[in-house]
Amino acid sequence: MIACDIVLIGVGGQGIVTLGDLIGRAALAANVPVSYVPTKGMAQRGGFVKVEIRLGRETVGPRVPEHGADLVVSMERSEALKGLRFVRPNSRFILYDHVWEPTGVMLGKDDYPSQESVLETMSQALSDVLVLNPDNRPIFDDRPVAANVFTLGAMFSTPILRESIDPRTMESVLLHRWPKASEANLAAFHSGVQEGDATEYGFSQFSGGRKS
Repeated sequence: MIACDIVLIGVGGQGIVTLGDLIGRAALAANVPVSYVPTKGMAQRGGFVKVEIRLGRETVGPRVPEHGADLVVSMERSEALKGLRFVRPNSRFILYDHVWEPTGVMLGKDDYPSQESVLETMSQALSDVLVLNPDNRPIFDDRPVAANVFTLGAMFSTPILRESIDPRTMESVLLHRWPKASEANLAAFHSGVQEGDATEYGFSQFSGGRKS
């Protein structure tokens, strides 16, 4: 059985916990052992959120060890740096490059990191990175598709996750979780998969989230 450790990071209101829950449901549907540990900071929108998921492991603790994750996903630019302590040198990092400016930044007291500075810091720890531009999310019924489900699709471009859980199982979970929004969520998931499959991972020549 393939083992896969995942860390999800973001801020409140982005659906990070829901994203982890979807992966957990898919693992159970596929009879893959799974542990799921959410950690929430401030309860309000914008507070730090982290979810640790361990797939295919029956005899280890629920926490992903430092420098032990196969896949780290951040759905907020500045929070991405908190995920670096989990990455292995050959692990994959997906950054959904959403910007959530904290109060200090909005008041002009603090600086918010540029994409370039975040990627420069990340490049010292790993070389396998995909940047998703929120502005590039596809439109379904005149609205951008759900950011967390779009990111979920991009995660399934990671071979070790795809080997752990069949993407078709994930699609079935989406259909059962939100039957009335099934078309929109499948569109979000499929577009994320296509984005991940069509994009070369790496640090050079980033332009709007897609390597040119």
